[in-house]
Amino acid sequence: MPIIQLLIGLAVVGVLLWLLNTYVPMSAAIKKLINIIVIIVAVVFVLRFFGIFSFGPKIWIIG
Repeated sequence: MPIIQLLIGLAVVGVLLWLLNTYVPMSAAIKKLINIIVIIVAVVFVLRFFGIFSFGPKIWIIG
């Protein structure tokens, strides 16, 4: 079921981004910046979901 949750989450993010771009009046530069940030976060989320990309230090607790 996790792949279904991933697809639903991406669809929700896409709809919210579309609503923001369509109905919220703001500068084109700000919209472009928000679009870039949301797309980068979504791509990193998908890559982490499939285990292709991970960031941050690996912490090993020995004991």
